[in-house]
Amino acid sequence: MGKPNRRIGVVLFQLGGPDRLEAIEPFLFNLFCDPDIIDFPFARLGRKPLAKLISTTRARKVAHHYSVIGGGSPIRRFTEQQARALQRRLLDCDLDARCFVAMRYWHPFTSEAIELVVTAKCDEIVLLPLYPQYSSTTTGSSLNEWKRLFREPVPVFSIESFYRDEGYLQAVVEKIDETLTRFPEPEQPEIIFSAHSVPSAVIERGDPYQTQIEETVSLAMQRGAWSNGYRLCYQSKVGASRWLQPSLRHTVRAVAAEGIREVCVVPISFVSDHVETLGEIDHEARAQALALGITRFEMTAGLNDSPTFIAALANLVMAALGMDHNCEVDRLVAAN
Repeated sequence: MGKPNRRIGVVLFQLGGPDRLEAIEPFLFNLFCDPDIIDFPFARLGRKPLAKLISTTRARKVAHHYSVIGGGSPIRRFTEQQARALQRRLLDCDLDARCFVAMRYWHPFTSEAIELVVTAKCDEIVLLPLYPQYSSTTTGSSLNEWKRLFREPVPVFSIESFYRDEGYLQAVVEKIDETLTRFPEPEQPEIIFSAHSVPSAVIERGDPYQTQIEETVSLAMQRGAWSNGYRLCYQSKVGASRWLQPSLRHTVRAVAAEGIREVCVVPISFVSDHVETLGEIDHEARAQALALGITRFEMTAGLNDSPTFIAALANLVMAALGMDHNCEVDRLVAAN
């Protein structure tokens, strides 16, 4: 299998989320202080005042999203579940592995994860941002923060995207298949893929995110072989600048205007359930759809700790280490 006597540290990165309503504003302040998110001439002087303004305004707007999902984001809980499941899978593959969670803008921060990695005395480290598609605002920001803080003389391997990975795509297809079975005629609903939007300026600077999102949708549709109509939209825009379009709200209106009465929404850029899925899609977009005459609205569940997805992550880790990464994954998935 490889080097079973060497301890492998795997760091799972996510944006994080406020664990209570009072944490929304400081979470957003951390986000908008990120130079990979807010960058402009003389940004070093103006970033913090701007972040304070945006976070104060935005916190009031999004508080209801967190209120309807229990008063805080579940992203830490789901990511820690993924970390535990991945660690078990890697141990099944005869790797002495330890998995850690590093959130970019709320606890546990990257610095907290690094302390645990150092304490665990890992011989090799794999950085695994849980963003299937690469963007400088997500994967890039998480890896930059790691590079700023990690100083240990340990080999580090990075996984920068995995949207083409067969195991990941299979996990997505399984979730869509599960959701389509809720409809009386599974081939009838329109499939709406929704991805987190980013500023158009980010794409214009060469960021591959939009291209990779579009390719993910194409690959998922090919693999699923569904005959349903489908379209792609974007959500979670912040501020007045141009972001990727069309928006989720615009798309729901367009679908309703076309007389489509059943929709299946797939949060294609997310690998776990959190406020963007549970609040923005399953609550806000659902209410909008029903008000516009759409009679059946279903959202695919997050990949979370899906056995197929966890097996895919294990394969990605082993591939990053240059190891044989079959690990009897088919048998392990079937057993679950």
